Amino acid sequence: MGMMVSARRVGTATHEVRYEFGFADRFDHVLVLDPRTLQARVADGDFDAAASATAKVVNSWRDLGDFPQRVLFAS
Repeated sequence: MGMMVSARRVGTATHEVRYEFGFADRFDHVLVLDPRTLQARVADGDFDAAASATAKVVNSWRDLGDFPQRVLFAS
């Protein structure tokens, strides 16, 4: 069984990029990325399967040179 995770960028600062994410547009978690190190963490500390999928936003950054406004991941 697959999962679909959607995320939307909610903030960009020099020290972090934030995305709200969840299943089926239920944005109930926050992913925090450090743009200098590309380290990802979840604001509530629960780095679950959804967070792991959303961390792929780094690949978008590598491809586009910027963090996308919205992303959708299926696995």
